[in-house]
Amino acid sequence: MFFRTLALAATVGSALAQRPANISICDYYTTALLKNNTAANQKTLLTLVVNTAAIGNYTQPNIGITVPGILAPAMVNGTAVNLAPYFTGMLASTNRGGSMGISVNFLDGGGATPLMMNMPANDTSSNQYFLINHLYEYFGVLLGCSMQGGADYSAYEGDASQYEVHKFMQLSYAEVTYFIEQVGMSAASFGVATEDVMLVGTALMNAFGYRCEPPMTIVPAQGPQLQSICDDETCPLSPNATCASYNGTIPKPGNATIPGSNSTATSTGSGSKTTGGSTATGSAPVATVSTAAGATVAFSFAAVVGGLAAMFL
Repeated sequence: MFFRTLALAATVGSALAQRPANISICDYYTTALLKNNTAANQKTLLTLVVNTAAIGNYTQPNIGITVPGILAPAMVNGTAVNLAPYFTGMLASTNRGGSMGISVNFLDGGGATPLMMNMPANDTSSNQYFLINHLYEYFGVLLGCSMQGGADYSAYEGDASQYEVHKFMQLSYAEVTYFIEQVGMSAASFGVATEDVMLVGTALMNAFGYRCEPPMTIVPAQGPQLQSICDDETCPLSPNATCASYNGTIPKPGNATIPGSNSTATSTGSGSKTTGGSTATGSAPVATVSTAAGATVAFSFAAVVGGLAAMFL
């Protein structure tokens, strides 16, 4: 599905496909779409991409590519995937419980409705507000937003290690693949160059999609950290694997009972992920991309282009 999407994007093309090598993705396409390369406009750019990746298409115009969104169930190479339970609190899968996973509802700020209004949430105190804002900030770092760090577009100051954030999820290769595909399809739906969509997909997979990755730097200010989020047996093993640095005994998250939409609950047992997660069978794919220890990951993908400028100008 992802590669069919890229083929469609290639037929549409983009007048902004060629970016000077000395200008970051964020800076270049903020100017192309919103004219002025300000912190506020950079945040708008990332808002469009992140929100569409989360909930699917909600803006017009786009180039006719359907984006289901991260929260939609899907099939990935014959494996059923449903990431929604990680966000609804159905699974005890967050790292807020210390030594065990805990359930948190990350859709407690209005769900899709505020995202469709180019907002992170309908309040400033919900779990949803903090999660979505962190995504805006994190992807801003990945894309080199030079104006980030002030009141209009805050710097990322969240958890340094994405492994620590995701370790109780025990994500499968199919689940991580689907998440990354939705990011790429979100960009493609606005006319992103095929080459750039492929670049971001490869970069994200190299950074997060291999088991036992050695520490690497994603946010420069935070230094090298453990970043693997693909942790179950279906995930390809990093060629430079440092599995001793990871906890290999964490079970799949169990179901959790949520007493209220804004509350949290711990799992009553390790359990197996039978509701909402993927069911993975067979051996893990073979890793073919090497990532050196302590490496700094370089991300590059074109952002939103075309007629959406009319929405903001």
